Amino acid sequence: MIVSSPSGAGKTTLTHRLLREFANLQFSVSFTTRPIRPGERDGVDYHFVDAQTFEQMIARGEFAEHAFVHGNRYGTANAVVEQALVAGKDVICDVDWQGGEALANQWPSDALKIFILPPDLATLAERLRRRATDAPEVIERRLHKAIEELGHFHEYQDLVVNDDLERAYGVLRALYLVRKAESDPRAAPSPEALAALNEIVDRNRATRPEAHARGLIGHAHEH
Repeated sequence: MIVSSPSGAGKTTLTHRLLREFANLQFSVSFTTRPIRPGERDGVDYHFVDAQTFEQMIARGEFAEHAFVHGNRYGTANAVVEQALVAGKDVICDVDWQGGEALANQWPSDALKIFILPPDLATLAERLRRRATDAPEVIERRLHKAIEELGHFHEYQDLVVNDDLERAYGVLRALYLVRKAESDPRAAPSPEALAALNEIVDRNRATRPEAHARGLIGHAHEH
């Protein structure tokens, strides 16, 4: 399960809630060279390493994907995903579009790609500023990067607008459970429950979130 979004769109909140509900779902803890933030834990939020260690891991071919984002390196280790899959776990990866593309190429038959969209650009900017963990220039850089990231929405199977946390989570949850039922019929819920989940997915697609994404991009270019 590959979940991407611009910074501040809420993907971390949504994915962590999914992890709390489903014990069989494992978070792929990425490696990064960025400094640890207050409240974060090494090995839980990220594996925090220095640039030299990261480069050595690249040289040894240890990453399924890695990218340079906001001035820092990020990467998903092959071993983390493979070990989870061998153990019968589902894996959720919180990555940018570059990482999502690389992971989907490596596990094409297993990948479910979902893109989380903000309700509008003003909300996105406000969420970034409320974090108060980044310098103002970093926040502005992230806003510019967000527009670039939005341009890759069409590479994802499903889009979810995070305009209401409960609704957005319901859609993300339904997407996961429907795909799980398709890949493992033994894990499928009752026919009635599956029909209700499919209705949530269909209703989300009927809202045409791709049109919303194009509108966000158009609005950004106007300003």
